[in-house]
Amino acid sequence: MKLWQYSLVVVCMLLFYGCVCKLCKKKKPLRRAFLSMLCGNIVLLLVDIASLYTGVYLPVSALSLTVSACAGVPGVAVMLIISCLM
Repeated sequence: MKLWQYSLVVVCMLLFYGCVCKLCKKKKPLRRAFLSMLCGNIVLLLVDIASLYTGVYLPVSALSLTVSACAGVPGVAVMLIISCLM
């Protein structure tokens, strides 16, 4: 996939998360969705930094960034589990 396709997926997920938060009557739904996506990317960055010490490595690519943005922290955890099993 091209970069614009990954970006389109992330924007669609942001809008989807925003709609879900709005349906749950949360305050500032797009802000909550953005912060959730940001947390996923920060955790991916922390895993990448910690890989120097732990040996557990996740490659930072457009796909891993998209998964971490769309699924957040649980998405990064699933990618870690899958990489450890392979």
